[in-house]
Amino acid sequence: MTRAKRAREGIRVKSLTDEAADIADRFLSARRSAVGLADYPGALPSSLDEAYAVQDAAIAAWYRPVIGWKVGRINPPDSDRFGVDRLAGPIFRSERAAADGTSPEMPVFGRGFAAGEAEFLLRIGTAPSPDQRDFSLEEAAALIDAVHVGIEVASSPLAAINDLGPTAVISDFGNNNGILVGHAIPNWRSSDFENWIVTTLIDGREVGTGRAADFPDGAIGAARFLFETLARRGIALRPGQWISSGAVTGVHEARPGQRVEAAFGGGFQVSCTLVAARAE
Repeated sequence: MTRAKRAREGIRVKSLTDEAADIADRFLSARRSAVGLADYPGALPSSLDEAYAVQDAAIAAWYRPVIGWKVGRINPPDSDRFGVDRLAGPIFRSERAAADGTSPEMPVFGRGFAAGEAEFLLRIGTAPSPDQRDFSLEEAAALIDAVHVGIEVASSPLAAINDLGPTAVISDFGNNNGILVGHAIPNWRSSDFENWIVTTLIDGREVGTGRAADFPDGAIGAARFLFETLARRGIALRPGQWISSGAVTGVHEARPGQRVEAAFGGGFQVSCTLVAARAE
């Protein structure tokens, strides 16, 4: 990918350490081969900046358009250690929920980590100004033109990715392997969707419930975090990109062959069937 092309994709061209590039290459090789990683492929980054440097290197080498960004939680004690309670990672794959109610197949790394997460998916209608570094919740909400129900498919070749903490998660695309986009929420600005009860089921068994309002500043707070974080990283956003705003009911591990379903309090449901990723 040329420097000009990377600039068009909104990725800042910057110098990267050889170590960050090597770690990124090992993650990408495992993703292409659909194999598992027994250990973190290098020295685990000691800071979020080092982890985002690995992520930047991986984005630049993946040669695929970024169709959105996931926002994940950083819980205590890591949030205290790093001074931030969220992280971001790129999304490269999306699938639309089937109109007939069937469950589309979503690939995961069978020898790595895999989970299904019920999430509200926010669509960017207006790209934030690259010069703006701080946003109010109202300013962030004004840049969103639609909110959909959906599922984030969290998966990585590294089985222990969540156990190793946020720097590992950030390193490998934020532990994302796609999103399933469900129905749009009509009149979402007045729908009070952040207070809906959301339930996740795996193979018909309830595994978690929650509300987006229980997150700091809710789903819109996730958008604000993303706008501010990417502005500081020098990464531009585009209209039409998605924001996967956080696992409302928690992170629920699942395996290939299992069905993940999310039920939203507004009367919406969306589901997918996990399948083993294939080598490219």
